[in-house]
Amino acid sequence: MAQHIAVLGAGAWGVALANVAAQNHNSVLLWGRNSTHIEILAREGENPQKLPGLFLNPTINTTTDLALIRSANIILGVVPAQSMRAVARLVKQFINKGTTFIICAKGLEIGSKKFMSEIVSEELSEAKIAVLSGPSFALDVCNGLPTAVTLASSDEDHAQFLCSELSVKNLRLYRSMDVRGVEIGGAAKNVFAIAAGLASGRLLGASAQAALIARSFAELMRLGRRLGAQQETLMGLSGLGDLVLTCGSAQSRNFALGEALGRGVTLSEAKKGKLVEGAYTASVLVELALANNIDMPIVNAVNAILTEKMTIDASIETLLMRPLRSEI
Repeated sequence: MAQHIAVLGAGAWGVALANVAAQNHNSVLLWGRNSTHIEILAREGENPQKLPGLFLNPTINTTTDLALIRSANIILGVVPAQSMRAVARLVKQFINKGTTFIICAKGLEIGSKKFMSEIVSEELSEAKIAVLSGPSFALDVCNGLPTAVTLASSDEDHAQFLCSELSVKNLRLYRSMDVRGVEIGGAAKNVFAIAAGLASGRLLGASAQAALIARSFAELMRLGRRLGAQQETLMGLSGLGDLVLTCGSAQSRNFALGEALGRGVTLSEAKKGKLVEGAYTASVLVELALANNIDMPIVNAVNAILTEKMTIDASIETLLMRPLRSEI
């Protein structure tokens, strides 16, 4: 059966994934809330103000009408993590039983402390759920540069089918059955990327940067073990791979936010109106770590800085003065 694909969310990653889907499928729909943005994409094939350099495949249909997703067999949810529940509720009336919903957001819901798969399961109980995550920048994918990510589903056959449907020459999908492990890596790495940006902005040097990434990975492993993730998942693309990418490039909004803060820019100026998932996830991770008795000092430091409970220099001093201990 020919697969009809709908992408919910017309940001950078939504455009990139719609372009990927259009390489193998004739029917791809890109939905967005902002009618002006959607109109510009449809007319110009690019929105230089919002998404400079990201060109949309002309075969993709753009819309602000959610009802048009009725014919989709596969839906990619590429909306912000804090909007995932609201969007899932909106699309519920338009999707058929057994439709696949692939979660492409990385984060935890504020308040409930729930992962995206839990939220979508609650709101779309009859959908087949999968998660797509890994080291990927939208611009790289749109430019045809080689990228590899992980697609997780509790049903391995389903995961294999989706990987074959969505993989293209420049984007390779590896399958996994460890949904929670893939989600943990995607959510936590955003917070660690802010920390890496802070270190860069404070000019702490390459040695400190390497140590920070290694200790961030140690925190990720502790979190994953406590929440039931597989070690191999955390050491793979969606864990270590995504951590290394976002902690080492200003293309990452999370890294860029941290770097700006490290240079002394205010939080509001550093955000520049852009969505930075790690800024939301930090406080939720702190709550999750506390509830599960998980030691996550880097996450605590980032959250203290973002909530202005501690200065950057005081947070650095606190991390440096922690008691000496075993590395593991």
